[in-house]
Amino acid sequence: MKQSEIKDLSAAELQEKLSQTKKVYADLKMAHAISPIANPLQIRSLRRTVARLATELTKRELQ
Repeated sequence: MKQSEIKDLSAAELQEKLSQTKKVYADLKMAHAISPIANPLQIRSLRRTVARLATELTKRELQ
């Protein structure tokens, strides 16, 4: 998810997207621990998306 897409979301949508992305990230990480997944770069991508979403939420709370 690109930063420009994240900026267009409302605070409630950001919170919902963050929780969904965290769940997908945890599931993917667990699946990779059990048996290697086909594309391990997905884990990095999801981790960065979680960070982007959390950063945008924090930024909006401080304003």
